[in-house]
Amino acid sequence: MNRIPALTLTDFYKTDHRRQFPEGTTLVYSNFTPRGSRVDDVDAVVFFGLQYFIEEYLQRRFDETFFHLPASQAVGAYRRRLDHALGAGAVPMDHVEALHELGYLPLRIKALPEGTRVPMQVPTHTIENTDPRFAWLTNFIETMMSAVVWGPCTSATIANRYRRVFERWAAQTGAPREFVPWQGHDFSFRGMFGIEAACLSGAGHLLSFTGTDTIPAIDFLEQYYSADCSRETIGGSVPATEHAVMCAGGMHDELETYRRLLTQVYPQGIVSVVSDTWDFWRVVTHTLPALRAEIMARNGKLVVRPDSGDPVLILVGDPSQPLGSPEHKGLIELLWELFGGTTTARGYKQLDPHIGAIYGDSITLERQRQILEGLAHKGFASSNVVLGIGSYTYQHVTRDTFGFAMKATFCTVHGEDREIYKQPRTDSKKNSHRGLIRVERDAQGALHAKFPVSRAEEQSPDNLLQPVFENGKLLRRATLAEIRARVEADLALEHTQHAAPVGAR
Repeated sequence: MNRIPALTLTDFYKTDHRRQFPEGTTLVYSNFTPRGSRVDDVDAVVFFGLQYFIEEYLQRRFDETFFHLPASQAVGAYRRRLDHALGAGAVPMDHVEALHELGYLPLRIKALPEGTRVPMQVPTHTIENTDPRFAWLTNFIETMMSAVVWGPCTSATIANRYRRVFERWAAQTGAPREFVPWQGHDFSFRGMFGIEAACLSGAGHLLSFTGTDTIPAIDFLEQYYSADCSRETIGGSVPATEHAVMCAGGMHDELETYRRLLTQVYPQGIVSVVSDTWDFWRVVTHTLPALRAEIMARNGKLVVRPDSGDPVLILVGDPSQPLGSPEHKGLIELLWELFGGTTTARGYKQLDPHIGAIYGDSITLERQRQILEGLAHKGFASSNVVLGIGSYTYQHVTRDTFGFAMKATFCTVHGEDREIYKQPRTDSKKNSHRGLIRVERDAQGALHAKFPVSRAEEQSPDNLLQPVFENGKLLRRATLAEIRARVEADLALEHTQHAAPVGAR
């Protein structure tokens, strides 16, 4: 992938738009905007991933596969690809040769700070050419920019939604707020469409949470967002078993497998044990009681991990099952009966710190709500469970989940400025902005897009869209700490607003 030429990271139809724009076009100005939400209770996106795109693609990839190569090699590779696909000489190369001679991308990108929660219909960033010879370049990069940026924005947004739900139920049930960042654990790596997708999504998850099993997401944030695991908690996990481990121990020796793990391999600290290899309810009603003394004597926590069935029914209980049965009670109630615990200031039960639970199969936002609501209804604090958020969440999305699109809204032709826009009669949701754009906050602090505006208004220092890239250079570098601070500030505001109960016990 790293050796694929930057110029071919686009659609074929983009390659000759240079000649299709009106003769005399010297400026094309576009924006990247979330146009609408298909997720309940999500009306804003968490902006994230542009800095990675700039550094990895607009800088490194263009330098290594185009600008730093001899013109004959760089342009020749592009000519070969287009000649064999579109026909010999179908796309002239003079504009590409001129770009290579220039030696950098003559583009300006203005953006909101990453980590900003951006309402629908408000642009996260704008793009324009800085050299009148390269107006075609603005929208040439649309394909690669969209392909790279919509994903981390989407995962960051959905993770943030999970976080907000956890925060609300923590406030309702009196659960410790400091535990909330660990309640959403990233289990998605193996289900993602490639390593880059896993890193981008996993990094987006880590804006709102610290729990993760996606190791390269931490490397990603250190490389592209100035994080440092020696100075800050980027992400963390705990020792945990898998089914292969439990199966190898044998069905008839499952009790001894648990005992060996708890007393020999991990005599202290947190350890998570997958518990549904054969008979989950037998583990909870026979194995754990047999090990209660060892569990309570440990300086640490055993985390029980069911991994199959309906997560709501497993954790909360199944009312259709016989009264008093393990299935009817559910895991959390059974653990309470066996290990006990304390109550929060709001009167909700909190399991003893030697025992806990995590569920990581088929978790969705709706199931998260049902689990936390169901536990609260039974008198349990939200902090009694950790949820593993996997590909069932992070891959069940598309670019249209939040309607991300890059559209041109302004151009200059023969010195004449033109406001341009699309307004399809067949789909009003695809209406675009028009003209130059600025983003500002109202008296209540809400973000709004204002358009069309004059060039002076667009260039004003109080426009929240500020230059981050110009003529091949990254102008400002955001750190993970800064991005998280923006996310946390917004969360704190909502936490204050929802400190009152969110549901009846």
